[in-house]
This record gives sequence, structure tokens and C-alpha cells, in this order.
Amino acid sequence: MTVLVYLIPVALLLGGVGLVAFLWALKSGQYEDLDGAGERILIDSEADDEAAPR
Repeated sequence: MTVLVYLIPVALLLGGVGLVAFLWALKSGQYEDLDGAGERILIDSEADDEAAPR
């Protein structure tokens, strides 16, 4: 039972760290372009290189 004295503050601390990290990511724009990364995988970069003038 005494282990709860240590585990509850550690759990609250880890939850607070996770919340701060989430808020930082939200504020820095990590969730602005959710579809862009998925679409960039499908774009063929070699086709873009061949179309570019040399």
C-alpha cells in the first residue's frame, strides 16, 4: 500500500509530461497537414526530375 505513495505522483508526472508534449506539438503545427505525408509517398519523384529542365 505504501507503494501507491510513489506511484500516484509518478503517474501524475508522466501524464503531465504527455499533456505538455501534446500541447507543444499542437502549437508547433504538427497536426496542420495530416494528408500531406500520405500523399507525398504516392508522388513519383523520378517523374518530377525528368520533367524538370536541365
